[in-house]
Amino acid sequence: MLRRLSIVALTAVLAAVTPHTATAAVQGGKPVNRPLPTAYGALGANFNQNLDALDYRELRESGTRWVRGFYPMPATDQGDPADHFAITTITGAGERGYDTILSLKFPYNQASFPAPGSAGMAKELARLDRVLPTVLNKVDILTIGNEPFIESLPAERDNRLNTFYETVARHVIDYRREHCGANCRTTLYMGALNRLDLADRRTPAAERWMTFVRETPEIQGVDIHPHIPAPQAAQDFLDYILPRMRPDQTYLVTEFSLVWYWKQHLQDPIAAGFAKQYGFDPGTRVWQVIKAAIDSPFSRKQWDDFLAGSPWFMEQSDFLRDQMALYRGTGRLAVATYGFKQDDMMVADFGPNKDPWLLNSIFVPYTVKARGNGLSAPNYWLKDFKALQH
Repeated sequence: MLRRLSIVALTAVLAAVTPHTATAAVQGGKPVNRPLPTAYGALGANFNQNLDALDYRELRESGTRWVRGFYPMPATDQGDPADHFAITTITGAGERGYDTILSLKFPYNQASFPAPGSAGMAKELARLDRVLPTVLNKVDILTIGNEPFIESLPAERDNRLNTFYETVARHVIDYRREHCGANCRTTLYMGALNRLDLADRRTPAAERWMTFVRETPEIQGVDIHPHIPAPQAAQDFLDYILPRMRPDQTYLVTEFSLVWYWKQHLQDPIAAGFAKQYGFDPGTRVWQVIKAAIDSPFSRKQWDDFLAGSPWFMEQSDFLRDQMALYRGTGRLAVATYGFKQDDMMVADFGPNKDPWLLNSIFVPYTVKARGNGLSAPNYWLKDFKALQH
C-alpha cells in the first residue's frame, strides 16, 4: 500500500495542482466555455462504452464534474454519429455544464491496420470527417485512441501501429485547425498505454508513441490505463511517461483499478462469519458469492458485509485515495476518471476466471438491489470518491 502523504505534503500538492474549475459557467441559461487550467488533478466518472447508463442523479450524488466514455469508430458506418448514444450523451453532459472526455476507439484486434494512402485508411479518415464535427468544440478533451496496444493484432504492435495512429492524429489536428480555430475548446491527447508495469510492454512502439506525443505541439499529453496487480505498480507508469513528455504536457488516467489483484482472490474462501450470517456453506469461494449476488442481488448491507469481511479487499480499502495522491503529487495530472457503474458485460457468465471489473464500480446496479426511484446502490468507494472531489 502506498505511503500516505502528510497533511503538510498533501496541502503542498493540492496547491501545486490547480483545483478543478468547471469549463461551463451558466449565463442566461446557457453554458459559456472558459479555459481550463493545465494540470488540475480532477477525478471524474468513467463509463467506457456505457454512456447510455449515465444518470445525472448519481453524478450529482458523487459530486463529480467530469464524464468520460468512448466512441467506437466503426459505429460511424451504422448511421449519423451525431445520433449515436455515446456522442449525444457526452455532448448533452457538456450542455448541462459537465466537463467531458471522449476517447475515439479504433478496434483493429481482428484486422490489420490500413496503410497510409490505402482505401482502408481513406475509409477511416472519412469516418473521422463525420465524427469530428459532432464533438469538436463540444467536448473538453478528445483522446485519439482508447487502448491501441490491446485493440490491435499482437503481431502488429510495432511501427504499423504507430504509423496508423500518427496518421489519424495528424488528420484530427489538421481538421481541428481548419474547422475549430485557434480558440477551439477541445484539447487533444493520445491514448492510452496499458501495463507499463511489465517490462515487455515498454517496447520500441511504446517509445515511438511517446516520442510522437512529445514532438507534436498540438498534443497536450498522453492517457494511461493503470489496471494493476498491486498499488505500487502505478509508479511504473509515471516513471515511464513523465520523462518522455514536454514540461508543459499533462497526462490523463481515464481508467485505473486493482482488477488483477481482485482476480487473484476470486478463489479465496469467504469469511466464516459472513458465511454463517448469510447461510453460505463453509468453504464457499469469493467468486461464488459474487455470482450469487449477480443471480439474486443482495441488500446493500449484505454486499457491504461481504466486502468488509474480506481481508483481501479491506487491505486495499485506501486504494482510491492513495492512487489519487500519487497522481496529483506529480503536479502533471489533468484528469483521472474511475469506473462509475457496473454493466452487463461485467456480470455475463461470471465465474472463477472472469475479470472482476464489477468490484471497482462506484455504483453497483447488478449485485445490489436498486434504491427507490431507480437509483443504483452505491459501492464501498463512493465515500472516498466524493471526498476526493475537494
